[in-house]
Order: sequence, then structure tokens, then C-alpha cells
Amino acid sequence: MSRMINFRADDELDARLTRLAQLTGRTKTFYVRQAVESQIEDLEDIYLADQVMDRVNSGREAVHDLSEIERDLGLAD
Repeated sequence: MSRMINFRADDELDARLTRLAQLTGRTKTFYVRQAVESQIEDLEDIYLADQVMDRVNSGREAVHDLSEIERDLGLAD
């Protein structure tokens, strides 16, 4: 199942999408979907990383040095 999502594009972006669609015989919707699909995972990762960094910076999330972890696991030389 697919859902309709609306967004506003400025004139420059709309012109670029229109030109690309005309040159390739695809729709602007096709290219918007392609762009979202290719970037959504990175955006999710960035959002998650921002949340973790907020917790680290506020002291609600602990951080551990690699050398400490190696020592605790008996992996240190």
C-alpha cells in the first residue's frame, strides 16, 4: 500500500525536477521517491546519533574508552 505525501518545492527545485522528468520520461514523483529512499536511512541514523549525543552531553549516557573495554575483557596487552 502506498500513501500520498505532499510537500512544497521552491521554484528552482521544481524546475530541476521538471527538466529531469522531461529528459528521462519519468515523473517528478519518481525522482522525489528515489531521493527520499536513498536518504532516509542516513537521516534516521543522524537523528538517532543526535539523540545519543544529547544524552552523552547531559551525562545521561555513559561512554567508555576502548582501552578500558579491552582491559575489562582481558584483551589488553
